[in-house]
Amino acid sequence: MKRKSTTALAALAAAIPAMAQQDKPNVVIIVADDLGWGDVSAYGNTTIQTPNIDRLAHEGVCLSDGHATSATSTPSRYALFTGMYPWKNENAKILPGDAPLLISPDQFTMPKMFQQAGYATAAIGKWHLGMGIGKIDWNRHIAPGAREIGFDYSCIIAATVDRVPTVYVENGDVVGRDSNDPIYVDYDTPFPDEPTALTNPELVMMQWSHGHQNTVVNGIPRIGYMKGGERARWKDDEMAQYFLDRSCWFIDSISPSSSGRIGERSRPFFLYYGLHEPHVPRTADPRFAGATRLGPRGDVVVEADWCVGQIMKKLEDKGLLDNTLVIFTSDNGPVLDDGYVDGSRDSRPLHDPNGSLRGGKYSLFDAGTRVPFFVYWKGHTHHVDSPVLVSQQDLLASLARLIGQTIPNGLDSKEMLDTFLGKKMKNRDDLVVEASGRLAYRWRQYALVPPYRGPETNETGNELGVVSDWALYDLKADPTQHTDLAQRKPALVKKLKRAFLRQVEGYYDPDREQETLK
Repeated sequence: MKRKSTTALAALAAAIPAMAQQDKPNVVIIVADDLGWGDVSAYGNTTIQTPNIDRLAHEGVCLSDGHATSATSTPSRYALFTGMYPWKNENAKILPGDAPLLISPDQFTMPKMFQQAGYATAAIGKWHLGMGIGKIDWNRHIAPGAREIGFDYSCIIAATVDRVPTVYVENGDVVGRDSNDPIYVDYDTPFPDEPTALTNPELVMMQWSHGHQNTVVNGIPRIGYMKGGERARWKDDEMAQYFLDRSCWFIDSISPSSSGRIGERSRPFFLYYGLHEPHVPRTADPRFAGATRLGPRGDVVVEADWCVGQIMKKLEDKGLLDNTLVIFTSDNGPVLDDGYVDGSRDSRPLHDPNGSLRGGKYSLFDAGTRVPFFVYWKGHTHHVDSPVLVSQQDLLASLARLIGQTIPNGLDSKEMLDTFLGKKMKNRDDLVVEASGRLAYRWRQYALVPPYRGPETNETGNELGVVSDWALYDLKADPTQHTDLAQRKPALVKKLKRAFLRQVEGYYDPDREQETLK
């Protein structure tokens, strides 16, 4: 597969016009998986040290009110690449590993925009946006996929590390597939005589707590059933190194010179690097096992930070750092027990991944979508602590301005390049956030949470049973969201309700969502 990839990139290089090989900056977007606002030491956490991520914050723009659009992975990545609110696409929800491609090949996307500007583009790591059409045959070339939405090169996992199939997919082909051992995947029915965590618990080395009792791979029970493909199955503790190596290889292939001489031309590139950590199952390389007092979750955060440092070192060694914009963020907020018994709950007294914010992954409260968000460009950014409200979906319009491209009308992405570069303190006007199909509203420092029915859990945003009426929080005065101001500020609640419902009209059915909107 490596020879095939090298050939593809060589052909790409030859096809890029000379005019594209000039001073346009490279862009690297690094997206962690389930990393919390409180997991990064740049925001004041003292229990996990993240020096490489902190470098981006300390030498760049540290956004303290930066948000994903959603409190779960698939929707937030959809918004990042399309510049559209994910709740406008009814299929933009947490996808199984065999889901069809969520983004239409006809849609305008961030990687297509970079291609139009003459960039080489790559998606490496966590994907979770589906691939193919209908039922996937993992033993043949899979399309449409990353290539059809704008990535010249891709090496990805189909969904999450806890879902089957547990294989890498490079440029639409399973790495290491074997026609004599075909791969089969099913999310409804187990394969006869194939062991699962329930039928063969003796195979389980990492115990599951909920939802992860199906096919066992590497001693880890997964979501979904898989048969075959023994040679192709990944090794969990090698994944971070694998994707790091692929990312460094891509940078080397597109920018082979390391002289860094002034005036030397190189092809610009756009790299989306999707870290799979600290999503479950948490299996650090042995080099990082025991690196923290917080168990596997703390250890994989340290490993992820190391990966960021290695990418920065690669850019520096290649003489590319002066002309590369690096953006670091996370797809959604943190979660401790997300299906495995790995001691994460026990670490809570020592470390708060929310950074005292309320909620977390799956929640409409602030920790569900407020995520680490840093923008660094050597020589172009300096340290700025920016408290303004921004959204990941605004990167598309902002990067379009950076590289001289136009975007279609009707996108939800707002051009905020000067804010991302620390030149202005311009807020996003407002933001609709989503969690498991439910919506809430941000306006300036205020958060408006509708009165959803449902159990008192993070998944509905109702941990304290806020189910009878709209709730209003002033995040500037009350960042932990424990003081509901709705009764004290009825005029503001009415104003924000009107603005919120106007935005979501036609996409949001209160009756279907079982809300109490009266």
